[in-house]
Amino acid sequence: MITLENVSKMYGDIPAVTNVSFAIPKGEIVGLLGHNGAGKTTIMKMLTGYLEPTEGTIRLKDMDVIAERIAVQRLIGYMPENAPLYREMTVQDYLVMMARLRGIAEDALGEAIAAAVKATGLEAWMSRPIGTLSKGYRQRVGICQAILHKPEVLILDEPTNGLDPEQIVEIRHLIRALAKTSTVILSTHILSEIEAVCDRVIIMVNGALAEDAALNDFLLSNQIIISIPASVSLSAVEALAGDGGVDGVTSVESLGADPVRGNYARYALTWRGDVPPVPEVLAHGTAQGWTFGMAADMPKGLESAFSRLMNASRDDSATAQAADTAQAADTAQAQDPATAAEEDAP
Repeated sequence: MITLENVSKMYGDIPAVTNVSFAIPKGEIVGLLGHNGAGKTTIMKMLTGYLEPTEGTIRLKDMDVIAERIAVQRLIGYMPENAPLYREMTVQDYLVMMARLRGIAEDALGEAIAAAVKATGLEAWMSRPIGTLSKGYRQRVGICQAILHKPEVLILDEPTNGLDPEQIVEIRHLIRALAKTSTVILSTHILSEIEAVCDRVIIMVNGALAEDAALNDFLLSNQIIISIPASVSLSAVEALAGDGGVDGVTSVESLGADPVRGNYARYALTWRGDVPPVPEVLAHGTAQGWTFGMAADMPKGLESAFSRLMNASRDDSATAQAADTAQAADTAQAQDPATAAEEDAP
């Protein structure tokens, strides 16, 4: 239903989103997860046609979001992180205004508003000025205006941000109910929100898509962390997931040097099944002559996956920064006449 292909967005020389591609079928609740500044809001604004991508294409039901912007926007309900509410207006006046802006016919206004109000539990608050409502109910008003026209796609940016625990539970129930008739995309940096309501998770790190998988893949997949001598080749460790390896091990990821054991390296072995195959991994490695500093079963989980991706991003950034520093030093040395003269002197 929704497709992004190689989408990038630049703000001047600053990349906000870099080469992101994914597809969302009809009926899914998809969580867009990432740290602050990861590019979540930028992607949502591009999905709605509010921003144009610098590169790439975005399509909804085979319509280009930019070329057919108005037609696409008729199919979308959108609540930005700071919902555009007029605090001096009553809830009813605001919803009437929004329904008319949505192009809903006058003879259908009452029915459309009544259905949206019932879905969001605002019946008792229609005559109240929006500014007098709690933040939780203002969030409900923002969601209500987004579903007035019964959109096929509902986009919610940080829908529970700043709410108390009771309000968060209420909004979660509301999102699940709305998903019965709409594809829902919500962004958050709160892991528990994703686990509570989503079918699928797209993790963004520094403007790039870091991981895209069903929520169950994060919750049910597990990892075994092993520490073995650094002299063992990566290809030898990767053989654990290949033919003749260990049943249940599906992939191998290098975690770099073991910070505790000198001259050892750590690897994460992802496995599927009922029982972690730690004994089988130990038997395989011992047969290859490996010594194990550790071999421990660790639930992967969404939090672990997110932490791992963030740590990998920091390591990549540190490596790139070190390379840039070294290159700058080499350039400065090459351009320094005094240094060059000293090197040329006999």
